[in-house]
Amino acid sequence: MALIEDGLYRRIKKLTGRAIADFNLIEEGDRIAVGVSGGKDSYTLLHILDSLRRRSPVKYELVAVNVDAGFPGYRKEKIEEHLRHHDFSYRMESTECYRIIEEKRRPGSSYCSFCARLRRGVLYTLADELGCNKIALGHHLDDFIETLLLNQFYVGTLAAMSPKLLADNGRHTVIRPLVYVEEGDIITFTRQNGFPVVCCACPVCGKSDQKRKEMKRLIGALAKENPHLKHSMLGAMGNVHPRHLLDKNLKQF
Repeated sequence: MALIEDGLYRRIKKLTGRAIADFNLIEEGDRIAVGVSGGKDSYTLLHILDSLRRRSPVKYELVAVNVDAGFPGYRKEKIEEHLRHHDFSYRMESTECYRIIEEKRRPGSSYCSFCARLRRGVLYTLADELGCNKIALGHHLDDFIETLLLNQFYVGTLAAMSPKLLADNGRHTVIRPLVYVEEGDIITFTRQNGFPVVCCACPVCGKSDQKRKEMKRLIGALAKENPHLKHSMLGAMGNVHPRHLLDKNLKQF
């Protein structure tokens, strides 16, 4: 089934293309591993990047990569069926992340953070095996601004995410092309196109990340009074005035 090419599709495609241009996310000859978890964000990212690729003057390749953490009940077969139906190149990788988390996670530490680190490591390894120089993740505008507030409120740092980041291994570049796309649009786009959303099936699904949910509620409440709030916050990340901050390592004069 082809994507529904309505105004929403064109808006998401335009915003993704703008982010790619603004931050030079995709270059000639790139081979990109697209992380596909089975969630709305990763499906949207994969389809939009593929749609842009078909008419792009810049030649690049996509490989959908799914990392099965080993949680019982994870329906990865639905993801594979979708990828095969749409003729995507893909790799399905089974891991023992679940066992490692259960054995090694420190009491009280974040389940999701530990899982994310393990899965990211697997992605880097697969990118090497597949000859991919970039890894695309489906973080959207809401993720960026929620992370900004989480770091300010609970970590004490003025930091969020980066749309383009060289990995610690120095071999891969992580890109986030949906930085300008709001979560609400992704939800509608996913429903319209009937993407087979699959729950991660982890033991804390729906119970974790309470602080992020609090940030989401806070932003939603403030956005009712100021419809431009999200875009203003995102714009602030690219309009930094170091002289008006308190970092003692910065020259003030």
